[in-house]
Amino acid sequence: MSAVVHSPLRLGLTGGIGCGKSSAVAIFHELGFAVIESDAVVRELWDKDAEVKQAAIGRWGTGITESGSKQIDRHKVAAIVFSDTKELDWLEGLLHPRVSKLWRGAVAAEPQKEWVVEIPLLFEKNLASDFNFTLCITSSPALQATRLAARGLSPADIAARQARQWPLQQKIDRADFVALNDGSLNFLRQQIVQLAARLRGT
Repeated sequence: MSAVVHSPLRLGLTGGIGCGKSSAVAIFHELGFAVIESDAVVRELWDKDAEVKQAAIGRWGTGITESGSKQIDRHKVAAIVFSDTKELDWLEGLLHPRVSKLWRGAVAAEPQKEWVVEIPLLFEKNLASDFNFTLCITSSPALQATRLAARGLSPADIAARQARQWPLQQKIDRADFVALNDGSLNFLRQQIVQLAARLRGT
Protein backbone atom coordinates (compact mmCIF):
# COMPACT_ATOMS: atom_id res chain seq x y z
CA MET A 1 0.00 0.00 0.00
CA SER A 2 1.60 3.28 -1.08
CA ALA A 3 1.90 6.22 1.28
CA VAL A 4 -0.29 9.30 0.82
CA VAL A 5 1.45 11.59 3.29
CA HIS A 6 0.00 15.08 3.59
CA SER A 7 1.11 17.45 6.32
CA PRO A 8 -0.56 18.75 8.37
CA LEU A 9 -2.93 15.80 8.24
CA ARG A 10 -6.67 16.52 8.34
CA LEU A 11 -9.00 13.53 7.92
CA GLY A 12 -12.76 13.94 7.71
CA LEU A 13 -14.56 10.83 8.96
CA THR A 14 -18.16 10.03 8.10
CA GLY A 15 -20.46 7.08 7.46
CA GLY A 16 -24.00 5.88 7.83
CA ILE A 17 -25.96 5.89 11.05
CA GLY A 18 -25.15 2.78 13.07
CA CYS A 19 -22.00 2.02 11.08
CA GLY A 20 -19.58 2.51 13.96
CA LYS A 21 -18.15 5.97 13.43
CA SER A 22 -17.55 6.40 17.17
CA SER A 23 -15.62 3.12 17.30
CA ALA A 24 -13.43 4.29 14.44
CA VAL A 25 -12.79 7.63 16.15
CA ALA A 26 -11.75 5.82 19.33
CA ILE A 27 -9.25 3.71 17.39
CA PHE A 28 -7.71 6.77 15.75
CA HIS A 29 -7.39 8.32 19.20
CA GLU A 30 -5.59 5.22 20.48
CA LEU A 31 -3.18 5.57 17.55
CA GLY A 32 -2.24 9.08 18.63
CA PHE A 33 -4.47 11.21 16.44
CA ALA A 34 -6.26 14.24 17.83
CA VAL A 35 -9.96 13.57 17.40
CA ILE A 36 -13.25 15.44 17.51
CA GLU A 37 -16.61 13.70 17.43
CA SER A 38 -19.45 15.97 16.29
CA ASP A 39 -22.09 14.06 18.22
CA ALA A 40 -20.08 14.55 21.41
CA VAL A 41 -19.83 18.27 20.68
CA VAL A 42 -23.62 18.42 20.24
CA ARG A 43 -24.12 16.65 23.57
CA GLU A 44 -21.86 19.20 25.23
CA LEU A 45 -23.80 22.06 23.67
CA TRP A 46 -27.07 20.65 25.01
CA ASP A 47 -25.54 20.24 28.47
CA LYS A 48 -23.55 23.47 28.80
CA ASP A 49 -24.57 26.11 26.25
CA ALA A 50 -27.20 28.33 27.85
CA GLU A 51 -28.08 30.02 24.55
CA VAL A 52 -28.81 26.67 22.91
CA LYS A 53 -31.00 25.58 25.80
CA GLN A 54 -32.89 28.87 25.89
CA ALA A 55 -33.47 28.86 22.15
CA ALA A 56 -34.80 25.29 22.20
CA ILE A 57 -37.09 25.91 25.17
CA GLY A 58 -38.27 29.13 23.57
CA ARG A 59 -39.29 27.21 20.47
CA TRP A 60 -40.69 24.00 21.99
CA GLY A 61 -41.46 24.85 25.59
CA THR A 62 -40.30 23.40 28.90
CA GLY A 63 -41.77 20.02 27.94
CA ILE A 64 -38.47 19.15 26.29
CA THR A 65 -36.61 19.21 29.60
CA GLU A 66 -35.93 16.14 31.71
CA SER A 67 -38.35 15.52 34.55
CA GLY A 68 -37.24 17.43 37.63
CA SER A 69 -34.31 18.98 35.77
CA LYS A 70 -33.44 21.95 33.59
CA GLN A 71 -31.43 19.71 31.26
CA ILE A 72 -32.70 19.15 27.73
CA ASP A 73 -34.05 15.66 27.02
CA ARG A 74 -32.50 14.88 23.63
CA HIS A 75 -34.94 12.03 23.05
CA LYS A 76 -37.86 14.44 23.30
CA VAL A 77 -36.15 16.83 20.91
CA ALA A 78 -35.47 13.99 18.47
CA ALA A 79 -39.13 13.01 18.53
CA ILE A 80 -40.04 16.55 17.47
CA VAL A 81 -37.45 17.21 14.79
CA PHE A 82 -37.46 13.84 13.06
CA SER A 83 -41.19 14.11 12.50
CA ASP A 84 -41.07 17.65 11.10
CA THR A 85 -38.52 18.74 8.51
CA LYS A 86 -39.06 22.41 9.30
CA GLU A 87 -38.15 21.83 12.95
CA LEU A 88 -35.08 19.79 12.04
CA ASP A 89 -33.91 22.53 9.68
CA TRP A 90 -34.30 25.04 12.51
CA LEU A 91 -32.33 22.84 14.92
CA GLU A 92 -29.53 22.29 12.42
CA GLY A 93 -29.36 26.05 11.93
CA LEU A 94 -28.94 26.42 15.68
CA LEU A 95 -26.38 23.68 16.26
CA HIS A 96 -24.30 23.24 13.13
CA PRO A 97 -22.62 26.69 13.10
CA ARG A 98 -21.63 26.19 16.74
CA VAL A 99 -20.27 22.70 16.10
CA SER A 100 -18.32 23.97 13.11
CA LYS A 101 -16.87 26.85 15.10
CA LEU A 102 -15.75 24.51 17.88
CA TRP A 103 -13.98 21.94 15.72
CA ARG A 104 -12.42 24.56 13.46
CA GLY A 105 -11.20 26.41 16.51
CA ALA A 106 -9.70 23.28 18.04
CA VAL A 107 -7.84 22.40 14.84
CA ALA A 108 -6.60 25.98 14.39
CA ALA A 109 -5.38 26.09 17.99
CA GLU A 110 -3.16 23.03 17.52
CA PRO A 111 -2.32 22.94 13.81
CA GLN A 112 0.70 20.71 14.31
CA LYS A 113 -1.44 17.76 15.34
CA GLU A 114 -2.83 15.03 13.10
CA TRP A 115 -6.58 15.59 13.23
CA VAL A 116 -9.51 13.27 12.64
CA VAL A 117 -12.88 15.03 12.71
CA GLU A 118 -16.07 12.94 12.67
CA ILE A 119 -18.94 14.67 10.86
CA PRO A 120 -22.06 12.63 10.02
CA LEU A 121 -23.14 15.08 7.30
CA LEU A 122 -19.64 15.68 5.95
CA PHE A 123 -20.65 15.40 2.31
CA GLU A 124 -24.21 16.64 2.68
CA LYS A 125 -22.95 19.94 4.12
CA ASN A 126 -20.11 20.28 1.57
CA LEU A 127 -17.34 20.08 4.16
CA ALA A 128 -15.04 17.61 2.41
CA SER A 129 -12.85 20.40 1.04
CA ASP A 130 -11.84 21.28 4.62
CA PHE A 131 -9.86 18.03 4.81
CA ASN A 132 -6.92 16.42 3.05
CA PHE A 133 -8.77 13.09 2.89
CA THR A 134 -12.13 11.60 3.76
CA LEU A 135 -12.98 8.22 5.25
CA CYS A 136 -16.39 6.53 5.17
CA ILE A 137 -17.23 3.84 7.73
CA THR A 138 -19.70 1.33 6.31
CA SER A 139 -21.79 -1.63 7.46
CA SER A 140 -24.46 -3.84 5.95
CA PRO A 141 -28.04 -2.52 6.28
CA ALA A 142 -28.98 -5.50 8.44
CA LEU A 143 -26.17 -4.84 10.91
CA GLN A 144 -26.96 -1.13 10.97
CA ALA A 145 -30.57 -1.94 11.85
CA THR A 146 -29.48 -4.35 14.60
CA ARG A 147 -27.18 -1.81 16.21
CA LEU A 148 -29.76 0.96 16.04
CA ALA A 149 -32.49 -1.25 17.45
CA ALA A 150 -30.16 -1.96 20.38
CA ARG A 151 -30.10 1.79 21.01
CA GLY A 152 -33.87 1.76 21.25
CA LEU A 153 -34.67 3.11 17.79
CA SER A 154 -37.72 1.78 15.98
CA PRO A 155 -37.71 1.08 12.22
CA ALA A 156 -39.59 4.37 11.77
CA ASP A 157 -36.97 6.22 13.85
CA ILE A 158 -34.19 4.72 11.75
CA ALA A 159 -35.89 5.60 8.47
CA ALA A 160 -36.46 9.19 9.60
CA ARG A 161 -32.78 9.65 10.44
CA GLN A 162 -31.55 7.97 7.28
CA ALA A 163 -33.80 10.21 5.19
CA ARG A 164 -31.71 13.21 6.29
CA GLN A 165 -28.47 11.65 5.03
CA TRP A 166 -27.17 10.62 1.66
CA PRO A 167 -27.53 6.93 0.85
CA LEU A 168 -24.50 5.08 2.19
CA GLN A 169 -23.35 4.07 -1.29
CA GLN A 170 -23.22 7.73 -2.31
CA LYS A 171 -20.94 8.47 0.64
CA ILE A 172 -18.77 5.49 -0.26
CA ASP A 173 -18.44 6.79 -3.81
CA ARG A 174 -17.33 10.21 -2.60
CA ALA A 175 -14.88 9.12 0.10
CA ASP A 176 -11.15 8.76 -0.46
CA PHE A 177 -11.05 5.72 1.81
CA VAL A 178 -13.62 3.21 3.04
CA ALA A 179 -13.52 0.94 6.11
CA LEU A 180 -15.97 -1.93 6.54
CA ASN A 181 -17.34 -2.45 10.04
CA ASP A 182 -19.20 -5.71 9.53
CA GLY A 183 -16.96 -7.90 11.66
CA SER A 184 -15.26 -7.67 15.01
CA LEU A 185 -13.83 -4.49 16.49
CA ASN A 186 -10.40 -5.94 15.78
CA PHE A 187 -11.31 -6.22 12.09
CA LEU A 188 -12.11 -2.50 12.03
CA ARG A 189 -8.96 -1.76 13.98
CA GLN A 190 -6.78 -3.61 11.47
CA GLN A 191 -8.16 -1.52 8.62
CA ILE A 192 -7.63 1.74 10.49
CA VAL A 193 -4.11 0.79 11.59
CA GLN A 194 -3.24 0.13 7.93
CA LEU A 195 -4.81 3.41 6.83
CA ALA A 196 -3.05 5.36 9.57
CA ALA A 197 0.30 3.92 8.50
CA ARG A 198 -0.42 4.86 4.90
CA LEU A 199 -1.43 8.41 5.85
CA ARG A 200 1.70 8.80 7.94
CA GLY A 201 3.95 7.24 5.34
CA THR A 202 5.18 4.54 7.72
